[in-house]
Amino acid sequence: MLPSEIVKGLQELTAMTRKGVEALFEAETELADAERDLDVIEAKAFIEAQGTVADRQALARLEASDARWHRDVCKAKVNRVKTKLKGLEGEIMANATMSKIMQAEMKL
Repeated sequence: MLPSEIVKGLQELTAMTRKGVEALFEAETELADAERDLDVIEAKAFIEAQGTVADRQALARLEASDARWHRDVCKAKVNRVKTKLKGLEGEIMANATMSKIMQAEMKL
C-alpha cells in the first residue's frame, strides 16, 4: 500500500466518522422523541383506564405497546450507529499504524 493510499483511506474514514457523528445525533434525537411519546401515551392511558392500579397499569402498557416498540427500534438505531463509529475508529487506528510502519521502513 502506498502512502498516498493510506492518506486517502484516512480521509475517507474521517469523512465517514463525521457523518456517523451526525447520524448518532439524529438517532439520539429520534430516541428522545420516541421516549417522550411513549411516556405521554402511557400516562394518558393510565389516567383514562378504570379499575385497580394494577389493571390501569396493564391497560396503559397495552395501549402504549406500539410506542414502546418504536422506542425500542430507536434504541437499536442508536446502538447500531455507535457500533459503526467504533468500527470506523478501529479502522482509523489500523491505518495510522500502517502509516507508522511504512514511515519506519522508509527510514531503514
